[in-house]
Amino acid sequence: MSEPILSLQDARLVLEGNAGPIEILRGITLAVGAGESVGLVGPSGSGKSSLLMLMGGLERASSGRVIVQGQDLTAMDEDALARFRRGNMGIVFQSFHLIATMTALENVALPLELAGIPDAFARAAAELEAMGLGARADHYPAQLSGGEQQRVALARAAAPRPAILLADEPTGNLDGTTGEAIMELLFALRDRHGSTLILVTHAPELAERCDRIVRLGDGLVTGEETAAPAPAR
Repeated sequence: MSEPILSLQDARLVLEGNAGPIEILRGITLAVGAGESVGLVGPSGSGKSSLLMLMGGLERASSGRVIVQGQDLTAMDEDALARFRRGNMGIVFQSFHLIATMTALENVALPLELAGIPDAFARAAAELEAMGLGARADHYPAQLSGGEQQRVALARAAAPRPAILLADEPTGNLDGTTGEAIMELLFALRDRHGSTLILVTHAPELAERCDRIVRLGDGLVTGEETAAPAPAR
């Protein structure tokens, strides 16, 4: 692998619980290459989502280092992290996190406006069109199905053309058919923008679409494997 776009060096995460400190991640060392797709898998409570949050700077490592595009996230304050994420990362959550009082178009345009991109609404409209939601741009989240809301969330993550896409159980709240459609859109989005994709999933068929599968257990990496090539369709 050439210089990784993202790496963790003995990264640990300890959170305070009612009974004292809880060690969530117990020393993760991992490197991800530019353009690579990585599936993070493991049982519930293994630390998958926490690891993704460290990668995105949404949680701060208790010790160790998180290096993204040559920048040490552990050395940044909250404002610097927010600016870095805005310019370099797109994040998709299981529960969509759309702003209820904004239309689909406004939700997608918001991060572009915050980044000072002059054609924010035109780019947002194009991204919604690519997601098959051109006719739903003026609808509010409550007027959209779960699958449509997740497509808006994907469009919002993709619109700034981030180098890295992070997805936390992106099909977890959807039925099988809708989840399959979201899966296809997610990988098409990755291909269209050439982004590095890192996703947390319980779905084996989704993990197997990735270039590499990283298995976690009890806050540690327990194994890695190169995913088998997808069968020809």
